[in-house]
Amino acid sequence: MKFKSLALAGALAIGLSFPAMAQQKLLIGSTSASSSHYGYFVAVSKLINEKADGLEASVVETGATMDNLRRIERNQIDLGLVTTNVAQHARAGTNKFEGHPLDIGLLWVYTGAPQNVIVRQDSGVKTLSDLANVRFNPGIKGSATESTTEAVFKALGLSADYVRGSTTDIVDMIKDNRLAGYVKSGAGEKLDSSTIDIATFTPIRVLSLNDDQKKILGEKMPDISLVDIPEDASNNIPAYSTWSFGVGVAAGMKLSEDAAYKIVDAIMSDKTVQGEAMASVKGADLAKLTLQYGTIPFHPGAAKWFREHGYDIPARLDPAKS
Repeated sequence: MKFKSLALAGALAIGLSFPAMAQQKLLIGSTSASSSHYGYFVAVSKLINEKADGLEASVVETGATMDNLRRIERNQIDLGLVTTNVAQHARAGTNKFEGHPLDIGLLWVYTGAPQNVIVRQDSGVKTLSDLANVRFNPGIKGSATESTTEAVFKALGLSADYVRGSTTDIVDMIKDNRLAGYVKSGAGEKLDSSTIDIATFTPIRVLSLNDDQKKILGEKMPDISLVDIPEDASNNIPAYSTWSFGVGVAAGMKLSEDAAYKIVDAIMSDKTVQGEAMASVKGADLAKLTLQYGTIPFHPGAAKWFREHGYDIPARLDPAKS
């Protein structure tokens, strides 16, 4: 026994070692390095490297959702940022993925983007139907908000006199009463900074979907989520309902169930790192957000995590029912 111990010590002394467990290297597609979302994915990579045994992750700067989905399809990245509406189109083979569905699964959603319909109180507009023939901005030109608003209005048989422009132009036009209002993504369940800026100059109203409209959108637009926003006493905004999409992470099916499970476990067990990287994530219940905003079935590894932790998986997210 003494001889074996001396032999081992000698081997270590001359630089010999036993083979370490091989690390599975993963590439995470994010977005532009100038975006706060890029910083979030740096935090995600850190968590995976520290908490997911056998996995080693690196972040890749990309062109965000569409680029990430194409890279997943080409096996250039393993997982990446997606918006839930585009992910649904990719999975279903619709819109820009017409006839060419992608085999992807949801891992988690880390923030929601409620689409707030904001109007001046003195515009006389009290419901979405009142927007007919009213000068109104459906969302910043070229944005997901703009295209989604137009799809929602079409599904509901609504109309407005659309005015296009940048955030700065549209905000100025609303302040000057040249425009009744606009649609703007919220900051989680709060109004975004441009809306609060408008509200300092003139009282505003947030328009709500009614029950019939929510039912129609639930049937016609599986790419969006319907959310109920609680009262915001600080800005004197009553509770309302609206459409939304989330920002999350999807993976190709070549990512193993075990790896996906470890990744989701690392993300869900974290209470500080992600919140320090992105303010909207701080204090958020990511499991709840995922179940609320998810539009495509879970990756099997993510589904396993949710089941093992006592969550009921709705049919739209259950890979066993897809």
